[in-house]
Amino acid sequence: MAAKTQLAPALGTGSPQPKRRRSYMAARSRVGYLLVLPAVAALAAIAIYPLVYNLVLSTRFDVLTEPGTGHFTGLANYKQMVTDPNFWGDLGRTGIFMVVSVTLEFVAGLILALIVHRQFKARGLVRASILIPWAIPTAVSALLWKMFFDIRSGFVDFALKALHLPGSQLVWFNSPTLAWVPIILSDMWKNTPFIALLLLAGLQTIPQEIYESARIDGANSWQAFWAITLPLLRPAIMVALIFRTLSAMLVFDTIFVMTGGGPGQSTEVVAYYDWYKYMVSLNFGFGAAVAVAITVLALILAAIYVRLLRQRGGFMA
Repeated sequence: MAAKTQLAPALGTGSPQPKRRRSYMAARSRVGYLLVLPAVAALAAIAIYPLVYNLVLSTRFDVLTEPGTGHFTGLANYKQMVTDPNFWGDLGRTGIFMVVSVTLEFVAGLILALIVHRQFKARGLVRASILIPWAIPTAVSALLWKMFFDIRSGFVDFALKALHLPGSQLVWFNSPTLAWVPIILSDMWKNTPFIALLLLAGLQTIPQEIYESARIDGANSWQAFWAITLPLLRPAIMVALIFRTLSAMLVFDTIFVMTGGGPGQSTEVVAYYDWYKYMVSLNFGFGAAVAVAITVLALILAAIYVRLLRQRGGFMA
């Protein structure tokens, strides 16, 4: 009994070990916060501060005067933006381009990912080669496709003539509708490998045992694709669609290089509209308001994608 009494202080609740452990964990937390502080500060400097500054700038008007002297106008720039028919026209063209290009790129990227996911000779070389268009700068890619569709020396006109197909001697960039064809093809050629790369990474995480079990149960390739591949590929699909949709919404350099928004304003998109207000009209307050609107729309689109692709039901279940 006396021995138990002597051992009680060491094993009892009065032991200082829990207090020391809490102190140790608190010290580790403080060290962790100090280690990530430079990264947080850098992120705030390159991302958060410009966003806040742009938001403040969107409420100013006389920005051509000395910095900080532009008078406060509240929501006047936003009111001017929503009443400008050019803004809504450019936003509509951006939406159409975004839907068409992302849809085509997703379908092509999925097919490409399924092809290079299979086992065949020189698969590594093929995987590396499909990434070449993605590695080329967008401005260079756009200039290349603009040359392809040139009526005097373009490859497209030469091929149509050689194959005796309609469309030769067609001035693509003079048509408000046909001018979108080289734009979308250039965008597809550039960005389809990016989607294929993301989807290929998702395909490689799917265990092959699931497909073997499906074959034993009598499922064919098409049934396995809809019941296994697409549902398990959902995270990669979500990432690919979010990145490409936001990128398509902000398309600028392809338009700038290939058409300059023309003919007229038929290929002008909202990012080009914002650039024109900023850099040509030098209306920085109005341009900042458009940039804020684009940011809000991008966040809304990303939230919609996440919500839709997380819903259960259908092929995404």
